[in-house]
Amino acid sequence: MKRFDSTRPEFSPYGFTCELWKPAHMPRPDKHNEIEFNLLKAGSLTYLFGGQRVEIEAGRLAVFWAAIPHQIVTSKGGEPYFVVTLPLSEFLGAGLPLDFVNRVLQGELVIDSASDPCDGLKFQQWMQELQQRDPTRERAVRLEVQARLLRLARNLSNSSSAKYLAPALSRADQLACYVARNYQEPLTSQMIAQANHLHPNYAMSLFRRVFGTTMTTFITQHRITHAQRLLVTTDHPVVDVALEAGFQSLSRFNEAFKTVCGCSPREYRRAHCSGASRETVK
Repeated sequence: MKRFDSTRPEFSPYGFTCELWKPAHMPRPDKHNEIEFNLLKAGSLTYLFGGQRVEIEAGRLAVFWAAIPHQIVTSKGGEPYFVVTLPLSEFLGAGLPLDFVNRVLQGELVIDSASDPCDGLKFQQWMQELQQRDPTRERAVRLEVQARLLRLARNLSNSSSAKYLAPALSRADQLACYVARNYQEPLTSQMIAQANHLHPNYAMSLFRRVFGTTMTTFITQHRITHAQRLLVTTDHPVVDVALEAGFQSLSRFNEAFKTVCGCSPREYRRAHCSGASRETVK
């Protein structure tokens, strides 16, 4: 059973996971660049999320962008809870309603308006199938996770009791949210700073101090993650993948991809495609 590791580097990726976690006070906030799902079987968790306290009750699916600082400050019941982490690029590519996507990327914590009695069984199945390391089963789980998000978005749009928590975002969090919404477009640190009414030098210094990296590197990480998803899940030519992910040239994409992943985009695609799909790698 997983529990939070306080020595874990901030923004170290979890990847696509479904695991049981032990509820425990977190000595510091966690930040990572995935969409996180929490589902409690019993009891409750209280998070300090973006500077506000919010309680998540058993049976109510909660979803948030985990780049926003989140920290468990108390829990009731002591029962393990399910955590799903979904790479941001997959969330953006799931065809979800734009309003729902924007609210999550603006740092809102979303709690389903009603309990789904099937959730516990689904999460248990997802966890067991991902443990088998079978590409076909993993693909099925990814599709089912996306379907659950679609149902969540529908429930919230149809319910007068929809619950969104809009945290009091720090200046640095606002910069990160802006990148998450716009990384596929041409971006510079100066553009990001101006869009958030900050002096570029102050914005760059603040971002590096809070997130431990530059805005340029943060943008590149978003684009690489987006490209990884396209390379594995589509047969788009590499140049189209580069452009869709936000890179302005194939040469820059190849250079950045090899720096981050240790291989070329084509090598990455070959390594992660299976069976017949290997024959059509482009």
